[in-house]
Amino acid sequence: VTSQLTFNVDKNSIYSPTKMKRQNQSSVVEFILLGFSNFPELQEQLFGVFLVVYLATLIGNAIITVIISLEQSLHVPMYLFLLNLSVVDVSFSAVIMPQMLVVLSTEKTSISFASCFAQMYFILFFGGAECFLLGAMAYDRFAAICHPLSYPTLMNKRVFMKLVMFSWVSGVMVATVQTTWVFGFPFCGPSEINHLFCETPPVLELACADTFLFEIYAFTGTILIVMVPFLLILLSYIQILFAILKMPSTTGRQKAFSTCASHLTSVTLFYGTASMTYLQPKSGYSPETKKLMSLAYTSLTPLLNPLIYTLRNSEMKRALMKLWRRKVDLHTF
Repeated sequence: VTSQLTFNVDKNSIYSPTKMKRQNQSSVVEFILLGFSNFPELQEQLFGVFLVVYLATLIGNAIITVIISLEQSLHVPMYLFLLNLSVVDVSFSAVIMPQMLVVLSTEKTSISFASCFAQMYFILFFGGAECFLLGAMAYDRFAAICHPLSYPTLMNKRVFMKLVMFSWVSGVMVATVQTTWVFGFPFCGPSEINHLFCETPPVLELACADTFLFEIYAFTGTILIVMVPFLLILLSYIQILFAILKMPSTTGRQKAFSTCASHLTSVTLFYGTASMTYLQPKSGYSPETKKLMSLAYTSLTPLLNPLIYTLRNSEMKRALMKLWRRKVDLHTF
């Protein structure tokens, strides 16, 4: 996911090209993550909450991955997309949550320049991949409901693989371009990041150079990577809604609504919280509010996805019970 517009230039730190070439290297070798250090009581409470969230996220997504991997009847595009989404979510959490828990358990936490680079890279990588995966899942539901007779052609194995590969490769491209660009700026102090992890906007505020061109890229990238897939998803669901309403059978309408409800709920959670984080005006919210909104899309969405897809999906529940009974039988034997 690309950065929101952030423009915070220190007038005393603007370098000419010649001077920047002479300095060339950042004087900052590590950053300090402040977290909620101004509210130590809040940090203690959040540590306990997000420790539970992290463990639940790992367990929930691991269950989905195991169920889909082992149950042959679920090896169809709808559930294979979900398998990829679970891998993205658990990886997203693993990149953010351990470091965040350390920040929440101490007053100030240092992170090396290289570690901050790596964390930002993987946040953008998995965030971008999830944007496109959710779009691909919407197309899959659109093809299945609006064109059921043509579905085997519209979503064959080759199309599925292309959509999955496009999602992952797009994440790599977004992360590589943006992270390399951000850390190409000189950082000459201060080194305190007013955030819980190395997200692009708070890190960019510490750059002692003119970031105007990057901000233009960030705005364009946000439109292409976040808003375009979101608009395509909305158009897909409008078509799906009309197709469902035309169904003569009440049972058929209920089944179609149930099939799409899980994905639509996930999309609303992810794009809603991400948009609040990345498309907000610079001065729209306080730093603490921005941190909480970042937590919503980076932590709550990966937690809720397994709950949404397992509790609202009868096939997943049947597959889970089947695997559980198989395990019990083997243990009894």
